[in-house]
Amino acid sequence: MTRVLVVGSINMDLVTSARRLPQLGETLLGEGFATYPGGKGANQAVAAARLGAQVALLGCVGNDAFGRQLLAHLEAEGVDIRRVATVDGSTGIAAITVSGGDNAIVVVPGANHQLTPSHLDAAEQAFAEADVVLTQLEIPLETVRHAALLAQRHGKPLLLNPAPAVALPEALLQSVALLTPNEHEFLTLLAQPDADWRAQLAERPGKLVMTHGKHGAYFALKRGELRHQPGFEVQAVDSTGAGDTFNGALATFLPLGLEEAVRRANAAGALSVTRHGAQGGMPTLAELEAFLGSKA
Repeated sequence: MTRVLVVGSINMDLVTSARRLPQLGETLLGEGFATYPGGKGANQAVAAARLGAQVALLGCVGNDAFGRQLLAHLEAEGVDIRRVATVDGSTGIAAITVSGGDNAIVVVPGANHQLTPSHLDAAEQAFAEADVVLTQLEIPLETVRHAALLAQRHGKPLLLNPAPAVALPEALLQSVALLTPNEHEFLTLLAQPDADWRAQLAERPGKLVMTHGKHGAYFALKRGELRHQPGFEVQAVDSTGAGDTFNGALATFLPLGLEEAVRRANAAGALSVTRHGAQGGMPTLAELEAFLGSKA
């Protein structure tokens, strides 16, 4: 059982469905509304837990109804929430519009931006106990840097899902064991918008996996050989949370080697889009194994 420490955001997703995404300045009549647990950190923690990992989450929620609901949900999913702090103010939210298999998202960080390096220092033992540390960019960059420092101090690989995308300092890029951007985030984080992505993959062998939606994922092995893991064909209902499922699965299966971890993560991500909600479609280990068995 892989021990995964997730350092990241916890949100309540407010999801509206419509026949299409609205244009700028346009008001549409929606077709449905629901709330779902979300946040990239919480999503990735739940994804890993459902796939059999032993998961601890380090983050912040507000002292409001959403915060209480989210903590109860995470605990029910088997995530260790002892290091999630409750702070003054509102819990983070994501306002999501879904149409077909596409979505548009606005995130209000709330309590997530109160997660500081001091929170991580107080929970340093969790870094020592983890096999893999997983983080994202919905928390302050200073906190992400500190997570990288603590992971290095304890000799643990840090997986960074650079979303939402920003240009990252080279020192942070060098300290990360594995970067997992999608095709849109890839060149932004490197601050090289016109670069050849294949060349960039080759320059970071074994340290970068680029996801490309239904087309799968691309990465380079440690000897620089480019690999493509094709996507798995499914009927997409809601793509929200597919990337988070991929990352949670990748962290869970990383001890099996990068190629196998990417294959399983790709399959888990594909399964996640077949049901509604960022966490609603995340597969269990049994569901993933059955799916992979059907594709053999």
